[in-house]
Amino acid sequence: MCDIHDQAFRAGGEDEWFLDTPQIRDFIAEVRHQIGHSTSPADACARIEPAFTALLADPDWLPAHFACDAPESGMGGGIGQWLLYRAGDGSLGLFSLVVPSGSQTPIHDHLAWGLIGLYRGTQDEDVYVRDADGLARHVRSQPVGPGDFFALIPPDGDIHRVRTTSSETSVSIHLLTNDVGCIWRHRFDPETGEESPFRTGYVNAPCAPDEEHVHA
Repeated sequence: MCDIHDQAFRAGGEDEWFLDTPQIRDFIAEVRHQIGHSTSPADACARIEPAFTALLADPDWLPAHFACDAPESGMGGGIGQWLLYRAGDGSLGLFSLVVPSGSQTPIHDHLAWGLIGLYRGTQDEDVYVRDADGLARHVRSQPVGPGDFFALIPPDGDIHRVRTTSSETSVSIHLLTNDVGCIWRHRFDPETGEESPFRTGYVNAPCAPDEEHVHA
């Protein structure tokens, strides 16, 4: 049942827990611990990988309403971006990205480092880089299956587009070091590669109306 009004919401101090379960609290605590003991984003991602892999392998932790499409999505195509956790200072976020069968995201960047993994369904991913003129240029495509994940450490892999190839909706899990749904980032024209300002929002959480555009 895809009714956003049925979801549980609870704010825990400065941090916001849209999915407030012991498992998610333990996961975020582990992530914060490993980031605090890391020497670089790459080191942090490597340290977090075991906990993230376990989360992707567990079929039961994500409630059904966080895996629903969203007809009024800021990404279009019924794509839903559901916030699960947000640090009070915007320095860490966990969300599910729900892409209906046959739909695809715009070509977009993230402006954050972290981990992205596929939880359900299958996808094709197109990866882009900025060329010397600042335009997005396609460099590779790859299939993505459940449990597959990658470390996102800009500029490596920061610009991509995903399309669901399974008959079922695909769900990916994003653990990134900013408030991705609320910051202004960039989408890119698939024909020209030119960028334009882009903010997706979340299905289930507001963004401050006066957030300024972020330019890379």
